[in-house]
Amino acid sequence: MTSSIPAIGTRTADGATLQAVFLDLDGTLVDTEGFWWEAEAEVFAGLGHILDDAHREVVVGGPMSRSANYLIQVTGVDISLPELSVLLNAAFLARIRRGVPLMPGARKLLAELAAHEVPTALVSASHRAIVDQMLHSLGPEHFRLTLAGDDLVRTKPHPDPYLTAAARLGAAPERCAVVEDTLTGVTAGEAAGCPVVAVPSVTPIPPAVGRTVVRSLEEVDLPFLRSLITESRGDVH
Repeated sequence: MTSSIPAIGTRTADGATLQAVFLDLDGTLVDTEGFWWEAEAEVFAGLGHILDDAHREVVVGGPMSRSANYLIQVTGVDISLPELSVLLNAAFLARIRRGVPLMPGARKLLAELAAHEVPTALVSASHRAIVDQMLHSLGPEHFRLTLAGDDLVRTKPHPDPYLTAAARLGAAPERCAVVEDTLTGVTAGEAAGCPVVAVPSVTPIPPAVGRTVVRSLEEVDLPFLRSLITESRGDVH
């Protein structure tokens, strides 16, 4: 889903402008990281392999191709990457068709951004079919733009998804706040030059220059996101 509507900046007290907000999907807005691991475990069990929990931290937050390729390598299963991707997507879709729980604070944040007409993009490494299915739970009206992992040649941790979102909304990356739950997504946002809010889900994310780490989306609101645009990029939070 895309839009040609130009970005509407929201101005802070000192005149700086938040031009857009970019939100990750899995683990950030919806509580589905466990769903992915369940789908992976189910598929590999069907292929005769029991996945060790140690692999979970490796595959979380990454694009399907990276996670699936890693699991093929560590298990030695005799299946191609395209074949495995089809099985994983099918197992995951079967779970989310029953509905997905939103992360604490997600609905409130989306409503606040919509009420203030802040251009908001959903930027995910998940496939388009999965993004579109989960939009039923989130409400497609909350997003000017959605980008899925298979919409681009390169997805996270490359900066391409966030650079593309900024370009399509007519915004400057440094004036766009990114909200992510994994180091893979945080890396993508930072590489694009965006101020990033990290809300760790499965694995910890350390503070760093230009990065703000919070415990929950319940700590994130519009004034908070506006403040990221005015703060020094040299600060560590």
